[in-house]
Amino acid sequence: MAHIRQENTADYDAVHSVIEAAFANVPYSDQSEPQLVKRLRTSDAFIPELSLVAEVDGRIVGHILITKIQIKDGQREVPSLALAPVSVHPSHQGQGIGGALIRASHDIARTLGHQSIILLGHEDYYPRFGYRRTADFGISLPFEAPPENCMVIELETGSLSGVQGIVQYPGAFME
Repeated sequence: MAHIRQENTADYDAVHSVIEAAFANVPYSDQSEPQLVKRLRTSDAFIPELSLVAEVDGRIVGHILITKIQIKDGQREVPSLALAPVSVHPSHQGQGIGGALIRASHDIARTLGHQSIILLGHEDYYPRFGYRRTADFGISLPFEAPPENCMVIELETGSLSGVQGIVQYPGAFME
């Protein structure tokens, strides 16, 4: 099984390679994920404890990054998190590494006091971890995307009660 730990600066090149390989043949990807991670690491949205790697036999084979976002509800801004991206090297996909990264990041996010995570992802994969459509909560993303791919999880049950609005991503997402 994979060992999951916090990413450190010495991991950056290996993580870049894993992300590049993971998204190389994904039809809906524009292969910009490695650059997104690089930008997010230097942004105010970065939370070092939520940038995790998965190692097998001392080699990095997976990575997940969760960063700060806001849900703008009129004049109110509600803090939340964005999961983007989760990557597993093709040689290690289908072994539960992505799921282990997601569960570990959820646990750490809860420990840090965060209450929800939003993502744009595969409609058949993320619901197994408790994700539901953002539309069920009255939350929308600031761009066009199929509703079944826009998802959120409450890390604390009821934490999104009464919250609705539009997700506000940091500038690093849009560059």
